[in-house]
Amino acid sequence: MSGSLEVELVRHCDSRISVDLFLHLSVIPAVLITVVLSFLQKRVKTLPLDRRLPFLEGRFAIVVPLDTIGSLSNRWSYGFAFGAVSSTVLLLFSESYVPFSVPPWARAIVYLVGALEVGLVYFPFFACLSTPCRTVGAVLGIVYSLCWIVVTVWSTAMCPGGQYLGDYEKLIFKWPSIFSLVFLLGRFVYILVKGVRIHLGQRQADPEELIERHQVEHVKELLRRTAAPRKPLSWFQRRVYEWDPHFKFPNRIIGTAIISLIGLYTMTLADYSLSDVVFDGMESWKDALAEVGASCGAGFNSSQSLAAAVQVLEEFIYVARKCWLATTIFASLNSVAYTLHILACYRKHLKRLWRGERSFIPQSFRNFKSASAVASITRYSGWQIGFTLWGYLIVHFIHFLFALLLAYVVVLPIIHGQVLTMLSNLSIVALTIGLVIALVVLQVAIVQVFFLQDKLSPTDTDKPLAINNRKAFHCFNYFFFFYNVVMGISTCIMRLLLSVVTGTWLISRIDRTIMQRGYEGMDAGYSTWVGMIYADHHHNNPVMVCFCQLLLSKTLDVGHTVTSYSTFNPAVSGPAVSGPASRRWRLVYTLLKNPRLILLRKHNLSSQTAQQAALKACNVALRARSSGGMPEIEVVPSEDC
Repeated sequence: MSGSLEVELVRHCDSRISVDLFLHLSVIPAVLITVVLSFLQKRVKTLPLDRRLPFLEGRFAIVVPLDTIGSLSNRWSYGFAFGAVSSTVLLLFSESYVPFSVPPWARAIVYLVGALEVGLVYFPFFACLSTPCRTVGAVLGIVYSLCWIVVTVWSTAMCPGGQYLGDYEKLIFKWPSIFSLVFLLGRFVYILVKGVRIHLGQRQADPEELIERHQVEHVKELLRRTAAPRKPLSWFQRRVYEWDPHFKFPNRIIGTAIISLIGLYTMTLADYSLSDVVFDGMESWKDALAEVGASCGAGFNSSQSLAAAVQVLEEFIYVARKCWLATTIFASLNSVAYTLHILACYRKHLKRLWRGERSFIPQSFRNFKSASAVASITRYSGWQIGFTLWGYLIVHFIHFLFALLLAYVVVLPIIHGQVLTMLSNLSIVALTIGLVIALVVLQVAIVQVFFLQDKLSPTDTDKPLAINNRKAFHCFNYFFFFYNVVMGISTCIMRLLLSVVTGTWLISRIDRTIMQRGYEGMDAGYSTWVGMIYADHHHNNPVMVCFCQLLLSKTLDVGHTVTSYSTFNPAVSGPAVSGPASRRWRLVYTLLKNPRLILLRKHNLSSQTAQQAALKACNVALRARSSGGMPEIEVVPSEDC
């Protein structure tokens, strides 16, 4: 929707350059930048091509735009790179970006080609951030970012206004992308300055490690006997959000949240603009209807009915316009809150999996397939953005219906002086619902008082599930059967309405299923969420990453640089200890913390094996002696052995 609005703005202005045309032309420099970065990198594994062409020296490696699984560096840089992509992503979302025309049945292929073209055009932003050739990547990123900033600002300046939001409509839509591009330009300049200082020897290069500092602190917190004292929480931490210094969101989650927020901003503006156009059209239609009624004359019944219809339509347009504006604000805030809440749920669910808790995951998802889990990482970002944007539209429409209902049931009767009629109707509805609820509660109360046996102990909180006064209970059940049939019909309708409202209200919440228990597999969004957190749990568990880092690392000398994982090495973090003494101390500490491991030690297992062999030989000998007709005797190990 917002993408089609921007396309119309570009078509109706006389600017000398089009962003869409520049998007197509940017494929050539994007390919060249990718080839340069691929040439500067070397492959780790040797291929047959390297033996045939030895002068390549393993060059032309695969250029990775960003690590969506394990990388936690440059998170905000990647986030703003996603922000620069957001405007074009909205064009793909609106399905208005079609590179070439094809028959209707092949439009899915065209959308795929358009998505691949957009990904290739924005590929240099991510590749220049992730390339190990920091200096060259920074230079190429500066040039590419400057080109995009110049073209975007020029297009916005040449055609700033529009017919929906006034003279600065294009700037209102484009400023998030321009701000993201400027941030990327500053980031590339910082990387270039840092690379030059490292080349001149004024600064040391950052060591590449598997583990991050916050993961080290998380593992150290787990190894402490007693938890470290915590500082008192502030009001914001107690009521809104409590951040965790030992947890960081990956690049994929931050980029998804940024695009979702920018998309919500653009969608809200487009929604508000198009609603004004629709209501203005209804106003013109109402005026035309009024002119028709006036031309019919004042003495005809048709003119009076047309005048009444015009009055009703005018009132509806006024109420609908106000309700739409109010619900636009509430739906936007609701969608923003959902986006931020999903971040909190991601952290909460992942930390539960780290602790080994899986009770919050349905039973059908406990044994998730590995291929589906890895594919969920690929699907999540796109699906989350789509769920957020479509969820905003659906929730906005639901809010609008409730606002209209409230206006016509409560507000308009008060304005028209029909307060008593309104109170009478509301009291009838409330009394009916209250009686239904009261009869349900009455049935429970009667059963509690007359048809349950007494408590087994005075300290029990509830009576036992044992029926008392069975004959009276059968009569009670018989007479209430006919009433419960009538009440079951209304309860069924209410159940359906509540399911529809709750399902549409939570359509953006990909972190929870809207299906009933046992049918969670039909919810593709929730299945993607579960697969993603499973994959992140298996690849980013701090304990596992710390263990891998300790396996790969060598023993550090005291004079070497202290890295984040060296805090686990006593040779760096503590006084010098001999090798055997250190190993024995770690063995004792491990056995004290895990007594069951004592039975699995080598000498215990060997002694058990020897004992079993002796018992087997003894049984064989006894069977041989009893072959003459005496009963067989089998030696069984006793508790004293």
